[in-house]
Amino acid sequence: MSIAVLIPCYNEAKTIEKVVKDYRAVLPEADIYVYDNNSSDSTDGIARAAGAIVRYERKQGKGNVIRTMFREIDADCYLMIDGDDTYPAENARAMVDLVLNERADMVVGDRLSSTYFTENKRAFHNAGNKTVRHLVNRLFHGSVSDIMTGYRAFSPLFVKTFPVISQGFEIETEMTIHALDKNMNLREVAVGYRDRPEGSVSKLNTVSDGARVLVTIAMLYKNYKPLSFFGMIALLFFAVCAALLIIVLAQYFQTDILRIPTLAGVGFLFLAGVMSLVCGLILNTVVGQNRQDFEIKTNMLQLLLKKQAAVL
Repeated sequence: MSIAVLIPCYNEAKTIEKVVKDYRAVLPEADIYVYDNNSSDSTDGIARAAGAIVRYERKQGKGNVIRTMFREIDADCYLMIDGDDTYPAENARAMVDLVLNERADMVVGDRLSSTYFTENKRAFHNAGNKTVRHLVNRLFHGSVSDIMTGYRAFSPLFVKTFPVISQGFEIETEMTIHALDKNMNLREVAVGYRDRPEGSVSKLNTVSDGARVLVTIAMLYKNYKPLSFFGMIALLFFAVCAALLIIVLAQYFQTDILRIPTLAGVGFLFLAGVMSLVCGLILNTVVGQNRQDFEIKTNMLQLLLKKQAAVL
């Protein structure tokens, strides 16, 4: 069975040689792909000299790189890692085996249950990981320990059915939500984590990338669970209506003065709430139909993959 190790890279000349050699040692049968994302250092040349297959993605952003990887590469198992040498290679075989032998669709390399909080020296990153984990698990009814890890293994079914929308570091959050929403076989392996070596600089901006992750969660919640999303908006409108109506009626019983403009505003807010609820109901029907279509297409893809494997 074929294994593809996917390494998206941007200015990782300091660490990429070690990463390629480490994963070559534990997965000697794998093809190792390094996708250079407009690096200004010698990342591509070092990776090629270390034995990696080097390709390029000119659109900046990790999400753009992963989209191209998933489109271009065919394999029985995909292992995605970062090129910064923060993920030790010893967990790679266990993650790959879960895909190849136990039919996992996505295996999450869980940093947060091992050494992440002691190795990572950036406090805001730690808090951000906890916040995102809580939000995603609460909103999408999951129990995933590490939402934003860059260490994952995938089946061909996941790779070829995952619609990459994100362009940047929010891509990992999008992957997790997609797997939860589509009820895929999601497994976890506790993996080691070490901070970047001295001189290696993180490309993740705590504030801007953190904000993009939160926006992504909100947008995917709207797309995947529209009834809940628009239902909460409707509930807010109805709550404001009730509060204003109580105020208007209380003043009327005390003074015999009826505040017509406020009462009219209550009516408009009530209609807005009803419209929001109706939108949620309509979109929820569309999402339900999309899930049915996804299951049908997934079954067809599975059949096609089995036929291809039989031919090979």
